Amino acid sequence: MVRLNYFSKKFNQEYILNLIDTPGHVDFTYEVSKSLAACEGAVLVVDAGQGIEAQTVANYYLALENNLHVIPVINKVDLISADVPRVKAQVETVLGFKEEEIILASAKEGQGVVEILDRIVETIPAPGGQMDSPLKALIFDCRFDAFKGVVVFVKIIDGSINPKTQLKMFHAGKVYKIEELGVFKDLKYSAVDSLICGEVGYFTANIRDPRDVIIGDTITDPKNPCSQALAGYRQVKPLVFCGIYPVNPADFPELRDAMDKLKLSDASFVFEPENSQSFGTGFRCGFLGLLHMEIVQERLEREYNLNLILTVPNVVYRVKTKSGELIEVDTPMKLCASGDIQEAQEPFANLLMIVPVDSIEAVCDFTKSRRGVFVANEYLGEDRVKVVFSVPLSEIIVDFYDRMKSITRGYGSMDYEVKEYLPTKLVKLDILLNGQICDAFSSLMFKEKATCRAHLLVSKLKELIPRQLFEVTIQAAVGSQILASEKVRSVGKNATSKCSGGDITRKRKLWETQKKGKQRLKQFGKVEIPQEAFLEVLKI
Repeated sequence: MVRLNYFSKKFNQEYILNLIDTPGHVDFTYEVSKSLAACEGAVLVVDAGQGIEAQTVANYYLALENNLHVIPVINKVDLISADVPRVKAQVETVLGFKEEEIILASAKEGQGVVEILDRIVETIPAPGGQMDSPLKALIFDCRFDAFKGVVVFVKIIDGSINPKTQLKMFHAGKVYKIEELGVFKDLKYSAVDSLICGEVGYFTANIRDPRDVIIGDTITDPKNPCSQALAGYRQVKPLVFCGIYPVNPADFPELRDAMDKLKLSDASFVFEPENSQSFGTGFRCGFLGLLHMEIVQERLEREYNLNLILTVPNVVYRVKTKSGELIEVDTPMKLCASGDIQEAQEPFANLLMIVPVDSIEAVCDFTKSRRGVFVANEYLGEDRVKVVFSVPLSEIIVDFYDRMKSITRGYGSMDYEVKEYLPTKLVKLDILLNGQICDAFSSLMFKEKATCRAHLLVSKLKELIPRQLFEVTIQAAVGSQILASEKVRSVGKNATSKCSGGDITRKRKLWETQKKGKQRLKQFGKVEIPQEAFLEVLKI
């Protein structure tokens, strides 16, 4: 986010513009909606080489839902691969813009930048609000600073705010004294004397606990409060869950603090403590998608210097028991015994893909192999087609995007939205090491895919688990039914190396003693599993 002072030669006037850049990936739709709620308008940028993508359509409708004026821009028109007439036609056909509304630009060459800024000040309305009304401001984001504490980003809707004054958070109910007030200038914090209605800025109030700040909360004056809070943001529900554990159990307090701070800037990230027989104490974490999960893991490891283990990701299933209770299952450990289940349901998503015409058959075949059901298609010109499928979310979250990109040679795009829960055949696949369930490898899946998955897992684990002093039996099971099995042979040791001669019965006695010892080790010994094994299993 940046604050820009722009003097327009066309209108001979200076304007203050607050600009927010939003991500385009499907996993971050919530971040886009959060930013749009704090804006009066939006610039929709389309790549001149790629054309309209699925996320372009989704984000355009998000802007319309927020009643924002949208300015269409075709960027990268200077590229050799740019096909401006084709992309223009797509913007007109798919999004409904007129040709004269579309701005051609090149951020690299600076082409069209002045035209975009002039169009912003000409067509996007200035913020409303009443200066003489009680203070009303929206918290739309925040960050944690080691020196300032929590830095809260706000948009002033009514009234004004000054340093050293008190403010109250409407829903949290807490009162704070402002320590510093400022705006975002040249990508830095820049202190100011006041923020008035329509302006966007930040404040610090010596807030040390990140949990005290709620994204979407309303700020007001405790002595002269506003009568009604702002609508705020809808609570987003995570789609993918996995366990996150520190490699060193002693790092658990550091992991908890890191997650609290990360939650500040990422309201869609949720977590709660949980215990695992394999890893000890950690957290059950919810994400908007697999990319979101990978980014959170990377930030925790890079910014907070933590070594982490992640378990197999799962979507949220619903299970109706024979007693009539409806249970949400986001971890294999929560799944009740199969005899108690009346019906299991899994989330289905409407999957929108925009792909080249010559890839449509391969994409459809691949999607159907992931239990997808064809819904509709629409041709967007001569070389692009929009296709819609209903697909189980569990089939999308793992590697669907990468496979689809590979099939379309990088020219395909996708967006999805969870629509409904439908009945499914749900099973829990367990991995047993010498008869003991290793909960880190347990996963929930569609019954007909369990056997194939079982063979893949045991074969991979056989490669990854080092040989021990005792034989290790690796089994994949659904309930009491063993679907696949492999063995890791024990390390050989010559028990008769010190027996240079004598009767053969003496050697047999040593071999029998060794055999009993190995059986005892197999029964009571703990199988050592390297960290790489957990990481490699996630890639299967």
